[in-house]
Amino acid sequence: MSALFDRLLKSYEQVWPRPGRHRLPKRITDAIKRNDTASEVLVKIIQFAVFASWGLLYLAAPQPDPETQSQVPLVVSIYLVFTLVLLWAALRKRTDPWLIYLSIIVDMALLTYLIWSFHIQYGQHASFSLKSVEVLNYFVLISLRALRFEARYVIAAGVAAMASWLILIVIVVDGDINYPQITRSYVDYLTGNYVLIGAELSKVISMLMVTLILAVAARRAHSFLVSSVAEGSAASDLSRFVANDAVQQILDSEDMMEAGSGVRREAAILNVDIRGFTRLAASVKPQEAMTLLADYQHRIVPLVHEHGGAVDKFMGDGIMITFGAAREEPDYAARTLRCMEDILKTARSWKGPSSKLAINMAAASGPVIFGAVGDGDRLELTVIGPAVNLSAKLEKHNKVLQSKALVEKQLYELALRQGYKPTRHRRSRHKTLATRLDDTSHEMNVVVLA
Repeated sequence: MSALFDRLLKSYEQVWPRPGRHRLPKRITDAIKRNDTASEVLVKIIQFAVFASWGLLYLAAPQPDPETQSQVPLVVSIYLVFTLVLLWAALRKRTDPWLIYLSIIVDMALLTYLIWSFHIQYGQHASFSLKSVEVLNYFVLISLRALRFEARYVIAAGVAAMASWLILIVIVVDGDINYPQITRSYVDYLTGNYVLIGAELSKVISMLMVTLILAVAARRAHSFLVSSVAEGSAASDLSRFVANDAVQQILDSEDMMEAGSGVRREAAILNVDIRGFTRLAASVKPQEAMTLLADYQHRIVPLVHEHGGAVDKFMGDGIMITFGAAREEPDYAARTLRCMEDILKTARSWKGPSSKLAINMAAASGPVIFGAVGDGDRLELTVIGPAVNLSAKLEKHNKVLQSKALVEKQLYELALRQGYKPTRHRRSRHKTLATRLDDTSHEMNVVVLA
């Protein structure tokens, strides 16, 4: 019994999703409100266009002979003016619920009056109005409310439409007790000014069904909207901690990313570090040390993004950067060298507190694995491979060679093949050296950029 109840409850929630159990942050609710406001503007624009079209069609259509007094121009004019007022309010972000409910009531009242006026216009009995094809416009007005993605407004429009039609039926039936207008003959109903109660109630039932269907659709759409806005906000927040390419990979992944999943790619790893920052941080106030660090990162990170790199992690004053790991890049080596040149150029032009910072950097390339590590509760995207370790060792080797920027020769030559073109002045300062990173390593060739 309990299992059956759970299945029924789950089915109900799929049809009519419940609001989120957790309170949404203000920035997300504000984003949803902005979307609701934009939807209300769209509703008013469409309503204005629909009624303007009705007015134009009326003017273009042949007028009845003898000419009769029509209420269409009056109703359409009032509606257009009222819609423009509400459009102005929506553009000024005045979309209070009471104003929307008022709009629904006025919409239905004007349409009902227009339908009622037809029997007067053509000199017919009141039942003539119930044959008007304008009843279809009730469905148009109900459908327009679904654009707001809020079921309560769809339901309000449906209830207002059904109530309007039922009131019109009562007025017609009770309007003239001397004229027998109710019939049970479908033929008499279609060919004369008679009222077939079953036919009129069928219209009300159709309004009810359309209202329920659109309300469910709006409820589900609003649930998806909230989820989409929350996911978009989460992705925006996540991109502050994880590289944009990595965030996009998570969002585009068909399967949920789990620890142990990864891809192998050819990539370059760049490590950037502040020389002597630990000693400097111990000699200044904490706030000043953090200001220096923030200023340094604020200048480096945009350059990395400009060249298509991704910050893998911040390690105190160190920054580990990847090119071609989070996303395949056919010219990852060239991007790395161009980024290093721009960092060197920016470092030389720093003024103020940042001038105290001396930057070291080094890059290496090769096959790496980009993937997720961690446990089921917390994951971290990272890269592993020989190039990661080599880049870190080369960065520290700057101190031995008294250099500022090192790259392995293999990466340098690959960058040249990928389109990296240093100026003649810069290339003349690039020096190739044979060096050992430690006593146990083999001799390797590196290029000193600065």
